[in-house]
Amino acid sequence: MIKLSACIEMLFPEIDEFSQRIPAAAAAGLDGVEFWSYSNKDLSAVASACRDTGLPVTAMTIEAPEGMLDYSLADGFADATQQAITAAQTVDCKTLICTTNIATPIPTDINRNRAHAGIVACLKTAAPLAEEAGITLVLEPLNILVDHPGYFLTSSLEGFEIVEQVGSSAVKLLYDIYHQQVTEGNLIATITSHIDLIGHFHAADVPGRHEPGTGEINCANVLAAISEAGYKGFVGLEYAPTVATAESLQAVLAMREEINS
Repeated sequence: MIKLSACIEMLFPEIDEFSQRIPAAAAAGLDGVEFWSYSNKDLSAVASACRDTGLPVTAMTIEAPEGMLDYSLADGFADATQQAITAAQTVDCKTLICTTNIATPIPTDINRNRAHAGIVACLKTAAPLAEEAGITLVLEPLNILVDHPGYFLTSSLEGFEIVEQVGSSAVKLLYDIYHQQVTEGNLIATITSHIDLIGHFHAADVPGRHEPGTGEINCANVLAAISEAGYKGFVGLEYAPTVATAESLQAVLAMREEINS
């Protein structure tokens, strides 16, 4: 079964009041909502809108500006994780997104083995906090060709390796279909062979990061493969609509209904 979550940072931009994007998502027929940073949000208003609509907050992001690329950052990352857990609990969110260095480009002379080990160390330090809270940390690879130059983790395979090295049921991968099509392709084979290590999905089409059905990805086939592999979580729609959001959702909502019927 496919459950679709709206990333309301990108969807419903026509609605200025952030929390009011939640009833719009419910009216459109979506199953949940998610967003990026929490510190610039009115979480009380978000929680109220979610209670009123019955939509869960499916994911939000840990705010760790120093990143995760060194052993020395592990304690700071754990502190940032605990702060995010506290915020997540106010909106009953069960998934926190981890990025390796979203705020600071990697230095040109970076030792990639050391940075890889630093990410493992940061996640190992934070994992017990997530386990105790009943929250899953999801590590996200991003593309550097179009959207995130200077980002460290681009390969889903390296991401899966990190998850396995951490060795916690509370640490998994966020597989972003858009970013991984830009970076490496081979979507269905990679997803289905690693489905137990994936804790969340994001979806948009390529090129342009627009709604499914506007580009080169056969989103219906990818979503069907995710469902057939037994995935039980959410697929977050994280795209820039080319038309009004409700109209942009029609194709992917039809895919969901076809797969779930």
